[in-house]
Amino acid sequence: MTTPSSRRVGRPRVQERPASGLEPRDEVLAAAAELFTTRGYTATSTRTIAERAGLRQASLYHYFDGKEAILAELLEGTVRPSLGVARGLVADAEAAPEARLWALCHSDAALLCGGPHNLGALYLLPEVRTERFTDFHRVRSELKRCYGELLTATEPGAALGADELALRTDLVFGLTESVILIRRADPAREQEALAAATADAALRVAGVPQRSLARLRREGRRLLAADA
Repeated sequence: MTTPSSRRVGRPRVQERPASGLEPRDEVLAAAAELFTTRGYTATSTRTIAERAGLRQASLYHYFDGKEAILAELLEGTVRPSLGVARGLVADAEAAPEARLWALCHSDAALLCGGPHNLGALYLLPEVRTERFTDFHRVRSELKRCYGELLTATEPGAALGADELALRTDLVFGLTESVILIRRADPAREQEALAAATADAALRVAGVPQRSLARLRREGRRLLAADA
C-alpha cells in the first residue's frame, strides 16, 4: 500500500529565498522595504513584492490588502518605536527636560538612520499625503507633540511665547528628521555620530547654551541606557 506523500502546511511559495527566519508577513515587509527604497514605490508592483518574498501574489493579499497598506505599515514602523520612547521621557519628571529632549532626538535620529533601508525617505512620497495614511500622520503628530512638551519644559522653552514655541518645535523636529536626507546623500555616514550630532544641534536650536551640552549629552545617554 502506498503511503501518501506529506504536504507542506501553509501557503505555497513561488520561489525559495535565503532562510531569514521571518514569518511570511514580515518577509513581505522586508521585501517591500528593499524594493520601495531601491526601485521606487511607483515602479514596484505587489507581484514583484510577492516574488521577492517568495510568495504567490494571491498569498500576499492574505496579509495586506494592497501596496498602500504595506507602505503604511512600513511608515508607521519608523515612528511608533520613537513614540514609545518619547512617552517614557515625557513621563520622567526626575531628569532634566533638556537631557530628555536630547535623548529623544538621539533615539529618533538613530532609528531613522538604522536598518538596512532608508525608510524615512518614503515620507516624501506624494502618495503619503492621502487619507490612506491618516494613522501614520496621527502617530507622527503625537510624536511631534512630545517634542513640544519636552521643549516647553526646558528653561529656554519656558521663556517662549506660544507662536515662537510652535516654530521652535517645528525646527527641532525637522532637524531630527533631516537625517533622512543626510543618509540618502551619504549612506556610509556613521550612524551613532550622526545621531549624537543631531541631538546636540537640536538642543542648540532649542536655545540650550553650548557650555551645557556635554553635561546634558552624558545625562541623555544615561537615560537611553536605562531604557535599553
